[in-house]
Amino acid sequence: MLLGKAELIVGLSQSIRSVRRSFPLPSVLRLNRYVKFRKREITLTRRKIIERDRHQCQYCGRTTGPMTADHVVPKSMGGKDTWENMVCACLECNNRKGDRLPEQAGMKLIRKPRRPHHLTFILNSLGRIDAQWRPFLYYYS
Repeated sequence: MLLGKAELIVGLSQSIRSVRRSFPLPSVLRLNRYVKFRKREITLTRRKIIERDRHQCQYCGRTTGPMTADHVVPKSMGGKDTWENMVCACLECNNRKGDRLPEQAGMKLIRKPRRPHHLTFILNSLGRIDAQWRPFLYYYS
């Protein structure tokens, strides 16, 4: 803001002070010029599978205890290491399902696994989204 590269859209009630000046503490800024960034491919890892699914077992819904990444279609049946074939599962559900399809084990997925958008991990790390931000986030509009 000081250099004229951004404009204050929504400010907080607090301010940032220097010896001679006071600036409103920004909550929402608008860049005066679009900054292009390269979309990077999100690498598939066990940790990112668990993070994508918000540390929730996709079979029973549990969110506590140790979690693991499970292949929906087991590798022994031709399943691949892909975003669409892997889900977060608690140890009990993973052991119960074993080397079978969910239908064969009498289990059902809570959500169909999908390739995450790069914003998924940013929004998951933020936790609760400030109500002031919602009109500016296409993810929540």
